[in-house]
Amino acid sequence: MTLDEALSTLRFQTLTMIADAGSGHPGSSLSCLHILAALFHKVLRGVASQDRDRDRLVLSKGHAAPALYVMLRDIGVLASDDIFGLRSIGSRLQGHPDRLRTPGVEASSGSLGQGLSMGVGLGLGLRHRNSPARVYVLLGDGELQEGQVWEAAALAGHLGLANITAIVDRNRHQHDGPTESISTLEPLADRWQAFGWEVDDVDGHDVQELAAAMVRRNSGPRVLIAHTAKGFGVPFMEGDSPWHSVKDVEVLRRYVVELEAYRA
Repeated sequence: MTLDEALSTLRFQTLTMIADAGSGHPGSSLSCLHILAALFHKVLRGVASQDRDRDRLVLSKGHAAPALYVMLRDIGVLASDDIFGLRSIGSRLQGHPDRLRTPGVEASSGSLGQGLSMGVGLGLGLRHRNSPARVYVLLGDGELQEGQVWEAAALAGHLGLANITAIVDRNRHQHDGPTESISTLEPLADRWQAFGWEVDDVDGHDVQELAAAMVRRNSGPRVLIAHTAKGFGVPFMEGDSPWHSVKDVEVLRRYVVELEAYRA
């Protein structure tokens, strides 16, 4: 199976989970699927192990949990049956990641703006014991309107935390509309650089380019501004802010049924 075929399958599984649940965040999940594929298949070491020197991932944009769950299933951390039950009472697959319920989840997240702070704490702790492990934090771009993100960025820059890499899913849309019409983020690279971060602009749907940037070593904290499309791979979702979450569950369910028939 080629990488494109594998990602197509993961996209289908992500949409199926959300359609079955009748709620969730398809646009947000699909925009970061390639980023997660680069992390789990090419970068992260020791996922779901007890190795103290394993790499850590914090999914700060926790509403994209379905993409995380299908990736954990793809690498064998979750069982095949775990694709069902998203957002159900008692399920391991809650609407936001829960590290006490779900194997492979390093941080409970979903309250936007807090993930980078957790990542900085993890990075500092790892540095104190001279661990070679690295910390990766995946943020939404709308989330960057939260002040706590920039407090954490300032501290990481001050500390020179070279073991942390942030990845911004720059799809330019959030729940209420385009990010730049709600609270502009540009010039985004300059903002990160002002806090002492090294910045790379990357194609957020190019797994090879993403992985190469993720493993590049640096003298301080690094951020990848990953340019993506909201709802990538689904024509009626791409670039449509209301599909940040489920805009129309019946439209989504019909699309999944049609896609399943086509794939068969």
